[in-house]
Amino acid sequence: MLPPPRAVQLNEANAFLKEHPEVLYIDLLIADMNGVVRGKRIERASLHKVYEKGINLPASLFALDINGITVESSGLGMDIGDSDRTCFPIPNTLSREPWQRRPTAQLLMTMHERDGEPFFADPREVLRQVVSRFDELGLTICAAFELEFYLIDQENVNGRPQPPRSPISGKRPQSTQVYLIDDLDEYVDCLQDILEGAKEQGIPADAIVKESAPAQFEVNLHHVADPIKACDYAVLLKRLIKNIAYDHEMDTTFMAKPYPGQAGNGLHVHISLLDKDGNNIFATDNPLESQALRHAIGGVQETMAASMAFLCPNVNSYRRFGAQFYVPNAPCWGLDNRTVALRVPTDSPDAVRIEHRVAGADANPYLLLASVLAGIHHGLTNRIEPNAPIEGNSYEQVEPSLPSNLRDALRQLDDSEIMARYISPDYIDIFVACKESELAEFEHSISDLEYNWYLHTV
Repeated sequence: MLPPPRAVQLNEANAFLKEHPEVLYIDLLIADMNGVVRGKRIERASLHKVYEKGINLPASLFALDINGITVESSGLGMDIGDSDRTCFPIPNTLSREPWQRRPTAQLLMTMHERDGEPFFADPREVLRQVVSRFDELGLTICAAFELEFYLIDQENVNGRPQPPRSPISGKRPQSTQVYLIDDLDEYVDCLQDILEGAKEQGIPADAIVKESAPAQFEVNLHHVADPIKACDYAVLLKRLIKNIAYDHEMDTTFMAKPYPGQAGNGLHVHISLLDKDGNNIFATDNPLESQALRHAIGGVQETMAASMAFLCPNVNSYRRFGAQFYVPNAPCWGLDNRTVALRVPTDSPDAVRIEHRVAGADANPYLLLASVLAGIHHGLTNRIEPNAPIEGNSYEQVEPSLPSNLRDALRQLDDSEIMARYISPDYIDIFVACKESELAEFEHSISDLEYNWYLHTV
Protein backbone atom coordinates (compact mmCIF):
# COMPACT_ATOMS: atom_id res chain seq x y z
CA MET A 1 0.00 0.00 0.00
CA LEU A 2 1.76 3.13 -1.22
CA PRO A 3 1.16 6.54 0.39
CA PRO A 4 -1.77 8.54 -1.08
CA PRO A 5 -0.92 10.77 -4.07
CA ARG A 6 0.93 13.89 -3.00
CA ALA A 7 -1.60 16.14 -4.78
CA VAL A 8 -4.44 14.77 -2.65
CA GLN A 9 -2.50 15.39 0.55
CA LEU A 10 -1.32 18.83 -0.53
CA ASN A 11 -4.95 19.87 -0.89
CA GLU A 12 -5.44 18.86 2.74
CA ALA A 13 -2.44 20.92 3.85
CA ASN A 14 -3.51 23.97 1.82
CA ALA A 15 -7.04 23.87 3.21
CA PHE A 16 -5.82 23.58 6.81
CA LEU A 17 -3.29 26.40 6.55
CA LYS A 18 -5.86 28.65 4.92
CA GLU A 19 -8.40 27.91 7.67
CA HIS A 20 -5.81 28.35 10.44
CA PRO A 21 -3.53 31.28 9.55
CA GLU A 22 -2.62 31.57 13.23
CA VAL A 23 -0.84 28.17 13.38
CA LEU A 24 2.92 28.60 13.77
CA TYR A 25 4.16 25.03 14.28
CA ILE A 26 3.14 21.48 13.47
CA ASP A 27 4.04 18.44 15.58
CA LEU A 28 4.70 15.37 13.42
CA LEU A 29 3.72 12.34 15.49
CA ILE A 30 4.33 8.62 15.27
CA ALA A 31 3.50 5.98 17.89
CA ASP A 32 6.28 3.55 18.86
CA MET A 33 6.03 -0.07 20.04
CA ASN A 34 4.85 1.05 23.48
CA GLY A 35 2.26 3.43 22.05
CA VAL A 36 4.44 6.37 23.13
CA VAL A 37 4.11 9.27 20.67
CA ARG A 38 7.41 10.52 19.25
CA GLY A 39 8.37 12.71 16.29
CA LYS A 40 9.47 16.21 15.22
CA ARG A 41 8.19 19.77 15.41
CA ILE A 42 8.34 21.85 12.24
CA GLU A 43 7.51 25.42 11.31
CA ARG A 44 4.40 26.23 9.31
CA ALA A 45 6.38 26.93 6.12
CA SER A 46 7.75 23.37 6.09
CA LEU A 47 4.38 21.59 6.05
CA HIS A 48 4.14 21.36 2.26
CA LYS A 49 7.55 19.74 2.07
CA VAL A 50 6.41 17.11 4.61
CA TYR A 51 3.41 16.27 2.42
CA GLU A 52 5.55 16.15 -0.71
CA LYS A 53 8.61 14.26 0.52
CA GLY A 54 7.86 13.05 4.05
CA ILE A 55 10.36 13.24 6.90
CA ASN A 56 13.20 10.93 7.87
CA LEU A 57 13.25 9.10 11.20
CA PRO A 58 15.43 6.13 12.19
CA ALA A 59 13.96 2.64 11.89
CA SER A 60 15.15 2.11 15.47
CA LEU A 61 12.20 4.25 16.61
CA PHE A 62 10.30 0.94 16.60
CA ALA A 63 12.92 -0.82 18.74
CA LEU A 64 12.85 1.52 21.73
CA ASP A 65 12.25 0.30 25.25
CA ILE A 66 9.88 2.08 27.62
CA ASN A 67 12.68 4.56 28.49
CA GLY A 68 13.27 5.46 24.83
CA ILE A 69 16.56 3.57 24.53
CA THR A 70 17.29 1.47 21.43
CA VAL A 71 17.33 -2.26 22.15
CA GLU A 72 20.25 -3.44 20.00
CA SER A 73 19.24 -7.11 20.14
CA SER A 74 16.23 -6.14 18.00
CA GLY A 75 18.49 -5.72 14.96
CA LEU A 76 17.06 -2.27 14.12
CA GLY A 77 19.85 -0.23 15.69
CA MET A 78 23.56 -0.29 14.92
CA ASP A 79 23.24 -3.58 13.00
CA ILE A 80 21.67 -1.58 10.15
CA GLY A 81 23.70 1.57 10.81
CA ASP A 82 20.77 3.13 12.67
CA SER A 83 19.49 4.04 9.22
CA ASP A 84 16.49 6.21 8.39
CA ARG A 85 13.17 5.42 6.83
CA THR A 86 10.65 7.90 5.42
CA CYS A 87 7.52 8.87 7.31
CA PHE A 88 4.47 10.16 5.43
CA PRO A 89 1.37 11.93 6.77
CA ILE A 90 -1.78 9.96 7.54
CA PRO A 91 -4.72 11.65 5.78
CA ASN A 92 -7.30 13.46 7.91
CA THR A 93 -5.17 13.63 11.05
CA LEU A 94 -4.06 17.28 10.75
CA SER A 95 -5.65 19.26 13.60
CA ARG A 96 -5.05 21.98 16.18
CA GLU A 97 -3.54 21.22 19.59
CA PRO A 98 -5.98 23.06 21.87
CA TRP A 99 -3.68 23.04 24.91
CA GLN A 100 -0.80 24.95 23.29
CA ARG A 101 -0.18 28.61 24.16
CA ARG A 102 1.60 29.16 20.84
CA PRO A 103 -0.83 28.06 18.09
CA THR A 104 0.35 24.59 17.12
CA ALA A 105 -1.12 21.76 15.06
CA GLN A 106 -0.38 18.04 14.94
CA LEU A 107 -0.16 15.46 12.17
CA LEU A 108 0.01 11.71 12.57
CA MET A 109 2.66 9.90 10.49
CA THR A 110 3.45 6.35 9.46
CA MET A 111 6.82 4.91 8.40
CA HIS A 112 7.65 3.58 4.92
CA GLU A 113 10.58 1.95 3.18
CA ARG A 114 12.55 3.97 0.64
CA ASP A 115 10.48 2.43 -2.19
CA GLY A 116 7.27 3.65 -0.54
CA GLU A 117 6.11 0.33 0.87
CA PRO A 118 4.99 0.37 4.52
CA PHE A 119 7.71 -0.40 7.05
CA PHE A 120 7.03 -3.82 8.57
CA ALA A 121 7.89 -2.83 12.17
CA ASP A 122 5.46 0.10 12.39
CA PRO A 123 2.65 -1.20 14.66
CA ARG A 124 0.17 0.51 12.35
CA GLU A 125 1.43 -1.70 9.52
CA VAL A 126 1.29 -4.79 11.76
CA LEU A 127 -2.42 -4.09 12.21
CA ARG A 128 -2.97 -3.31 8.52
CA GLN A 129 -1.61 -6.72 7.54
CA VAL A 130 -4.19 -8.45 9.77
CA VAL A 131 -7.01 -6.19 8.56
CA SER A 132 -6.21 -7.16 4.95
CA ARG A 133 -7.25 -10.74 5.78
CA PHE A 134 -10.78 -9.48 6.43
CA ASP A 135 -10.76 -7.54 3.16
CA GLU A 136 -10.25 -10.88 1.42
CA LEU A 137 -13.40 -12.16 3.17
CA GLY A 138 -15.40 -9.10 2.12
CA LEU A 139 -15.77 -8.00 5.74
CA THR A 140 -15.34 -4.56 7.29
CA ILE A 141 -14.23 -4.29 10.91
CA CYS A 142 -16.09 -1.89 13.17
CA ALA A 143 -14.23 -1.07 16.38
CA ALA A 144 -14.31 1.25 19.39
CA PHE A 145 -12.12 1.60 22.48
CA GLU A 146 -12.92 2.41 26.10
CA LEU A 147 -9.90 4.00 27.77
CA GLU A 148 -9.41 4.22 31.54
CA PHE A 149 -7.01 6.60 33.26
CA TYR A 150 -6.23 8.24 36.59
CA LEU A 151 -5.84 11.92 37.26
CA ILE A 152 -2.90 12.24 39.64
CA ASP A 153 -1.21 15.03 41.53
CA GLN A 154 1.86 16.64 40.00
CA GLU A 155 3.49 16.26 43.44
CA ASN A 156 4.23 12.62 44.23
CA VAL A 157 4.93 11.21 47.69
CA ASN A 158 8.26 9.36 47.78
CA GLY A 159 7.90 8.67 44.08
CA ARG A 160 4.39 7.25 44.49
CA PRO A 161 1.28 8.78 42.87
CA GLN A 162 -1.58 10.32 44.80
CA PRO A 163 -4.98 11.66 43.71
CA PRO A 164 -5.04 15.38 42.90
CA ARG A 165 -6.84 17.87 45.09
CA SER A 166 -10.25 18.73 43.75
CA PRO A 167 -10.33 22.22 42.20
CA ILE A 168 -13.80 22.56 43.75
CA SER A 169 -13.43 21.27 47.32
CA GLY A 170 -9.64 21.27 47.70
CA LYS A 171 -9.85 17.69 49.04
CA ARG A 172 -8.25 14.53 47.70
CA PRO A 173 -10.80 11.83 46.79
CA GLN A 174 -10.51 8.67 48.87
CA SER A 175 -13.50 6.46 48.05
CA THR A 176 -14.43 4.30 45.06
CA GLN A 177 -17.88 5.72 44.18
CA VAL A 178 -18.21 4.16 40.75
CA TYR A 179 -20.36 6.21 38.29
CA LEU A 180 -20.72 9.02 40.85
CA ILE A 181 -21.75 12.23 39.04
CA ASP A 182 -20.48 14.40 41.89
CA ASP A 183 -16.93 13.16 41.26
CA LEU A 184 -17.25 14.32 37.67
CA ASP A 185 -18.23 17.73 39.01
CA GLU A 186 -15.09 17.89 41.17
CA TYR A 187 -12.93 17.88 38.02
CA VAL A 188 -15.50 19.25 35.59
CA ASP A 189 -13.31 21.89 33.92
CA CYS A 190 -10.57 19.42 33.05
CA LEU A 191 -12.95 16.66 31.92
CA GLN A 192 -15.06 19.02 29.85
CA ASP A 193 -11.95 20.42 28.19
CA ILE A 194 -10.97 16.85 27.27
CA LEU A 195 -14.30 16.29 25.52
CA GLU A 196 -14.18 19.66 23.80
CA GLY A 197 -10.57 19.12 22.75
CA ALA A 198 -11.48 15.72 21.32
CA LYS A 199 -14.26 17.32 19.30
CA GLU A 200 -11.88 19.97 17.97
CA GLN A 201 -9.42 17.27 16.90
CA GLY A 202 -12.08 15.08 15.31
CA ILE A 203 -11.68 12.34 17.93
CA PRO A 204 -15.13 10.72 18.42
CA ALA A 205 -15.21 10.72 22.24
CA ASP A 206 -18.81 10.86 23.43
CA ALA A 207 -18.78 10.30 27.19
CA ILE A 208 -16.70 10.31 30.36
CA VAL A 209 -17.71 8.19 33.34
CA LYS A 210 -16.33 7.96 36.86
CA GLU A 211 -14.62 4.62 37.33
CA SER A 212 -13.87 2.34 40.28
CA ALA A 213 -11.19 4.27 42.19
CA PRO A 214 -10.38 7.80 43.41
CA ALA A 215 -9.93 10.18 40.44
CA GLN A 216 -10.20 7.32 37.94
CA PHE A 217 -12.23 7.95 34.78
CA GLU A 218 -13.11 6.30 31.48
CA VAL A 219 -13.55 7.90 28.06
CA ASN A 220 -15.71 6.08 25.51
CA LEU A 221 -15.02 6.37 21.78
CA HIS A 222 -17.65 5.88 19.07
CA HIS A 223 -17.56 2.82 16.85
CA VAL A 224 -15.92 3.51 13.48
CA ALA A 225 -15.87 1.22 10.45
CA ASP A 226 -12.08 1.51 10.18
CA PRO A 227 -10.05 -0.40 12.78
CA ILE A 228 -6.80 1.44 12.02
CA LYS A 229 -8.53 4.78 12.43
CA ALA A 230 -10.03 3.54 15.73
CA CYS A 231 -6.48 2.97 16.98
CA ASP A 232 -5.34 6.36 15.69
CA TYR A 233 -8.11 7.92 17.77
CA ALA A 234 -7.05 5.98 20.88
CA VAL A 235 -3.41 7.08 20.52
CA LEU A 236 -4.34 10.72 19.97
CA LEU A 237 -6.87 10.65 22.81
CA LYS A 238 -4.19 9.58 25.30
CA ARG A 239 -1.99 12.48 24.20
CA LEU A 240 -4.91 14.89 24.44
CA ILE A 241 -5.84 13.74 27.96
CA LYS A 242 -2.25 14.06 29.21
CA ASN A 243 -1.84 17.58 27.87
CA ILE A 244 -5.26 18.91 28.89
CA ALA A 245 -4.77 17.57 32.43
CA TYR A 246 -1.32 19.19 32.61
CA ASP A 247 -2.93 22.46 31.52
CA HIS A 248 -5.14 22.09 34.62
CA GLU A 249 -2.08 21.52 36.84
CA MET A 250 -2.67 17.78 37.09
CA ASP A 251 -0.89 14.75 35.69
CA THR A 252 -2.43 11.57 34.33
CA THR A 253 -1.38 7.95 34.22
CA PHE A 254 -2.39 5.09 31.97
CA MET A 255 -0.17 2.75 33.96
CA ALA A 256 -1.98 -0.59 34.28
CA LYS A 257 -1.84 -0.67 38.09
CA PRO A 258 -0.69 2.60 39.70
CA TYR A 259 -2.17 1.90 43.17
CA PRO A 260 -2.09 -1.37 45.12
CA GLY A 261 -5.56 -2.24 46.35
CA GLN A 262 -7.32 -0.11 43.72
CA ALA A 263 -8.65 -0.89 40.26
CA GLY A 264 -6.20 -0.86 37.37
CA ASN A 265 -6.56 0.96 34.05
CA GLY A 266 -8.06 -1.12 31.26
CA LEU A 267 -8.40 -0.68 27.50
CA HIS A 268 -11.53 -2.51 26.39
CA VAL A 269 -12.29 -2.85 22.68
CA HIS A 270 -15.68 -3.51 21.07
CA ILE A 271 -15.67 -5.29 17.70
CA SER A 272 -18.32 -6.16 15.15
CA LEU A 273 -18.01 -7.22 11.50
CA LEU A 274 -19.97 -5.79 8.58
CA ASP A 275 -20.70 -7.61 5.32
CA LYS A 276 -20.59 -6.01 1.87
CA ASP A 277 -24.06 -4.53 2.42
CA GLY A 278 -23.08 -2.98 5.75
CA ASN A 279 -24.94 -5.54 7.87
CA ASN A 280 -23.51 -6.72 11.18
CA ILE A 281 -22.81 -10.44 10.70
CA PHE A 282 -23.11 -10.95 14.46
CA ALA A 283 -26.64 -9.44 14.54
CA THR A 284 -29.18 -11.90 15.90
CA ASP A 285 -32.05 -12.23 18.35
CA ASN A 286 -30.20 -15.11 20.00
CA PRO A 287 -26.39 -14.68 20.10
CA LEU A 288 -25.96 -18.32 21.09
CA GLU A 289 -27.29 -19.35 17.67
CA SER A 290 -24.99 -17.10 15.63
CA GLN A 291 -22.34 -19.24 13.96
CA ALA A 292 -20.20 -16.25 13.03
CA LEU A 293 -20.22 -14.93 16.59
CA ARG A 294 -19.46 -18.33 18.10
CA HIS A 295 -16.59 -19.01 15.70
CA ALA A 296 -15.11 -15.54 16.27
CA ILE A 297 -15.22 -16.07 20.03
CA GLY A 298 -13.76 -19.56 19.68
CA GLY A 299 -10.80 -18.21 17.75
CA VAL A 300 -10.10 -15.45 20.26
CA GLN A 301 -10.31 -17.96 23.10
CA GLU A 302 -7.78 -20.20 21.36
CA THR A 303 -5.29 -17.39 20.72
CA MET A 304 -5.73 -15.29 23.87
CA ALA A 305 -2.86 -16.84 25.83
CA ALA A 306 -0.46 -16.29 22.90
CA SER A 307 -1.72 -12.70 22.60
CA MET A 308 -1.15 -11.74 26.22
CA ALA A 309 2.20 -10.04 25.62
CA PHE A 310 0.45 -7.62 23.25
CA LEU A 311 -2.53 -7.17 25.59
CA CYS A 312 -0.39 -6.76 28.71
CA PRO A 313 3.09 -5.70 27.50
CA ASN A 314 4.73 -4.56 30.75
CA VAL A 315 5.77 -6.05 34.08
CA ASN A 316 3.19 -3.89 35.85
CA SER A 317 0.43 -5.02 33.45
CA TYR A 318 -0.12 -8.29 35.31
CA ARG A 319 -0.85 -6.61 38.63
CA ARG A 320 -4.32 -5.58 37.31
CA PHE A 321 -5.72 -9.06 37.46
CA GLY A 322 -8.13 -10.05 40.20
CA ALA A 323 -11.80 -10.90 40.66
CA GLN A 324 -12.51 -7.81 42.76
CA PHE A 325 -11.39 -5.58 39.89
CA TYR A 326 -13.31 -7.28 37.04
CA VAL A 327 -10.14 -8.36 35.22
CA PRO A 328 -10.51 -12.01 34.13
CA ASN A 329 -7.49 -14.32 33.84
CA ALA A 330 -9.15 -16.99 31.70
CA PRO A 331 -10.46 -16.85 28.10
CA CYS A 332 -14.10 -17.25 29.10
CA TRP A 333 -17.14 -15.58 27.53
CA GLY A 334 -20.76 -14.81 28.30
CA LEU A 335 -23.79 -12.73 27.44
CA ASP A 336 -23.89 -9.31 29.10
CA ASN A 337 -21.52 -10.58 31.80
CA ARG A 338 -18.76 -8.27 33.07
CA THR A 339 -16.91 -11.04 34.91
CA VAL A 340 -15.74 -12.70 31.66
CA ALA A 341 -12.92 -11.91 29.23
CA LEU A 342 -15.20 -11.75 26.18
CA ARG A 343 -18.53 -10.06 26.91
CA VAL A 344 -21.33 -10.08 24.33
CA PRO A 345 -23.57 -7.04 24.94
CA THR A 346 -27.21 -7.84 24.25
CA ASP A 347 -28.74 -4.35 24.05
CA SER A 348 -30.42 -5.10 20.72
CA PRO A 349 -30.02 -7.64 17.89
CA ASP A 350 -28.27 -5.09 15.65
CA ALA A 351 -25.80 -4.14 18.40
CA VAL A 352 -24.46 -7.65 19.10
CA ARG A 353 -20.66 -7.46 19.26
CA ILE A 354 -17.63 -8.76 21.12
CA GLU A 355 -16.22 -6.70 24.00
CA HIS A 356 -12.65 -7.79 24.74
CA ARG A 357 -11.95 -6.91 28.39
CA VAL A 358 -8.43 -8.18 29.12
CA ALA A 359 -5.96 -5.53 27.90
CA GLY A 360 -4.55 -2.75 30.06
CA ALA A 361 -4.43 0.93 29.17
CA ASP A 362 -0.65 0.52 28.79
CA ALA A 363 -1.14 -1.61 25.66
CA ASN A 364 -0.35 -0.32 22.19
CA PRO A 365 -3.83 -0.10 20.56
CA TYR A 366 -2.55 -1.23 17.14
CA LEU A 367 -0.90 -4.37 18.52
CA LEU A 368 -3.81 -5.09 20.84
CA LEU A 369 -6.33 -4.94 18.01
CA ALA A 370 -4.07 -6.86 15.62
CA SER A 371 -3.85 -9.77 18.06
CA VAL A 372 -7.59 -9.82 18.78
CA LEU A 373 -8.49 -9.65 15.08
CA ALA A 374 -6.01 -12.44 14.36
CA GLY A 375 -7.98 -14.60 16.78
CA ILE A 376 -11.32 -13.63 15.22
CA HIS A 377 -10.10 -14.40 11.69
CA HIS A 378 -8.60 -17.71 12.86
CA GLY A 379 -11.93 -18.66 14.43
CA LEU A 380 -14.05 -17.67 11.43
CA THR A 381 -11.91 -19.43 8.83
CA ASN A 382 -11.44 -22.60 10.88
CA ARG A 383 -14.99 -22.67 12.29
CA ILE A 384 -13.75 -22.98 15.87
CA GLU A 385 -16.47 -23.57 18.43
CA PRO A 386 -16.13 -21.84 21.82
CA ASN A 387 -16.74 -23.51 25.13
CA ALA A 388 -20.02 -22.93 26.96
CA PRO A 389 -20.83 -19.33 27.91
CA ILE A 390 -20.54 -18.45 31.58
CA GLU A 391 -23.60 -17.41 33.55
CA GLY A 392 -23.01 -15.64 36.86
CA ASN A 393 -19.62 -15.06 38.48
CA SER A 394 -16.91 -16.49 36.22
CA TYR A 395 -14.27 -16.20 38.97
CA GLU A 396 -16.09 -18.90 40.95
CA GLN A 397 -16.40 -21.22 37.94
CA VAL A 398 -13.23 -20.89 35.85
CA GLU A 399 -9.64 -21.47 36.93
CA PRO A 400 -7.05 -18.83 35.90
CA SER A 401 -5.22 -20.06 32.81
CA LEU A 402 -3.76 -17.06 30.98
CA PRO A 403 -0.09 -16.11 31.50
CA SER A 404 0.23 -14.28 34.79
CA ASN A 405 3.58 -12.61 34.13
CA LEU A 406 5.44 -11.02 31.23
CA ARG A 407 8.06 -13.74 30.83
CA ASP A 408 5.48 -16.50 30.35
CA ALA A 409 3.48 -14.27 28.00
CA LEU A 410 6.54 -13.64 25.81
CA ARG A 411 7.29 -17.36 25.65
CA GLN A 412 3.76 -18.17 24.54
CA LEU A 413 3.84 -15.46 21.87
CA ASP A 414 7.25 -16.60 20.61
CA ASP A 415 6.08 -20.22 20.39
CA SER A 416 2.69 -19.58 18.76
CA GLU A 417 2.36 -20.92 15.22
CA ILE A 418 -1.05 -19.28 14.85
CA MET A 419 0.13 -15.77 15.75
CA ALA A 420 3.10 -16.16 13.40
CA ARG A 421 0.65 -16.71 10.52
CA TYR A 422 -0.92 -13.30 11.16
CA ILE A 423 1.92 -11.17 12.56
CA SER A 424 5.32 -11.25 10.89
CA PRO A 425 7.74 -13.51 12.79
CA ASP A 426 10.34 -10.81 12.17
CA TYR A 427 8.17 -8.34 14.05
CA ILE A 428 7.47 -10.81 16.85
CA ASP A 429 11.25 -11.28 17.22
CA ILE A 430 11.70 -7.49 17.58
CA PHE A 431 8.87 -7.17 20.07
CA VAL A 432 10.10 -10.08 22.20
CA ALA A 433 13.68 -8.79 22.14
CA CYS A 434 12.61 -5.35 23.36
CA LYS A 435 10.37 -6.69 26.11
CA GLU A 436 12.93 -9.27 27.26
CA SER A 437 15.44 -6.43 27.56
CA GLU A 438 13.06 -4.47 29.78
CA LEU A 439 12.31 -7.58 31.82
CA ALA A 440 16.01 -8.30 32.37
CA GLU A 441 16.60 -4.76 33.62
CA PHE A 442 13.60 -5.03 35.94
CA GLU A 443 14.74 -8.35 37.37
CA HIS A 444 18.22 -6.97 38.07
CA SER A 445 16.83 -4.07 40.10
CA ILE A 446 16.30 -4.31 43.87
CA SER A 447 12.96 -3.10 45.21
CA ASP A 448 12.27 -1.22 48.44
CA LEU A 449 10.32 -4.24 49.66
CA GLU A 450 13.40 -6.45 49.32
CA TYR A 451 15.42 -4.05 51.46
CA ASN A 452 12.59 -3.91 54.03
CA TRP A 453 12.35 -7.68 54.20
CA TYR A 454 15.94 -8.84 53.92
CA LEU A 455 18.47 -6.11 54.68
CA HIS A 456 18.50 -6.65 58.46
CA THR A 457 16.66 -9.96 58.81
CA VAL A 458 18.75 -12.54 56.99
